[in-house]
Amino acid sequence: MTKYAFAINLHRCIGCRTCTVSCKMENHVADGICRIPVYNDAGETDASLDAPSGTYPNVTFLWRPTPCQHCDNAPCVEVCPTGASSKREDGVVVVDKEACIGCEKCAEACPYHARSLDVEAQVIDKCEMCIHRLSNGEEKTMCQLCCPNRAIVVGDLDDPNSEISKIVAEHECEQLLADQGTGPNVYYWRSVS
Repeated sequence: MTKYAFAINLHRCIGCRTCTVSCKMENHVADGICRIPVYNDAGETDASLDAPSGTYPNVTFLWRPTPCQHCDNAPCVEVCPTGASSKREDGVVVVDKEACIGCEKCAEACPYHARSLDVEAQVIDKCEMCIHRLSNGEEKTMCQLCCPNRAIVVGDLDDPNSEISKIVAEHECEQLLADQGTGPNVYYWRSVS
């Protein structure tokens, strides 16, 4: 069985937000919506607010690309009144825009703030891990393909020979809000290699 997930190397991320822009272009994301925001240390997504943490000479920068976490126990799926939000067998959480009524219950339930209402279309929009690419045999999502520093890896966690499985097995990884029992499938790690 296939189980898609993200591994994001925070040491390699330089806060350029190429993942954000390439995702918008690939998926024709509406104005005002961001499927993969990149947060700085202060929790801001506006690049003009990026500033180092610490005191000179010990300062650091940290950015965190934050797509949908494609949770095993996705609270957004549980609360959707129409079944528009669902989790595929391959682990990707998707929204059926034909069934979505734009009630925003899923957005309210998501602890990662990974869903937005497309005001013009009146449906929920979110990262769907470029499933149209993966389903057609492409090996990379657009954010992974375009990341200039190779900070993003997408792959099959159930394949022990996949790059993502090796990253998760060999490195100390962090998952956002893992203590909430959502079972997020985005693994953050730090490595110069």
